Amino acid sequence: MISIDPRTRGRARPRGSGLELFAWYAMRVTGVALFVLALAHFAIIHFVFDVEGQTAEWIAQQRWNQLLWRAFDWALLMMVLFHSFMGMRTVLADYMRSPRARMIALTVLGVTALFLVVIGTAVVMTLPVPGAG
Repeated sequence: MISIDPRTRGRARPRGSGLELFAWYAMRVTGVALFVLALAHFAIIHFVFDVEGQTAEWIAQQRWNQLLWRAFDWALLMMVLFHSFMGMRTVLADYMRSPRARMIALTVLGVTALFLVVIGTAVVMTLPVPGAG
């Protein structure tokens, strides 16, 4: 019979309700979303369109000229950011023993995450549409 070491089973679901339970579920949901979005991105880029013809100009004129592609790329970016920063939050909470150092690190992490979300959204949503002006 195979025995599984309890340390290798992953993080247990938090009891009760609140922020930790939300974070636990959010990590799983964003992980599945990342899997689907990344596979779709790979399939679209490498099978639907010719890779050799994909230049920065082609992306600006063909892909990002449509709201659907901007929304798709934005969703992929947001899932990556959310999943990665929630993972770093878990690592910091698990390994930082000092409450003060943990609070400082989590604050820096949160500010960095917010900054990247704002910058990423601004870039995706404000790129000029070719031929519009």
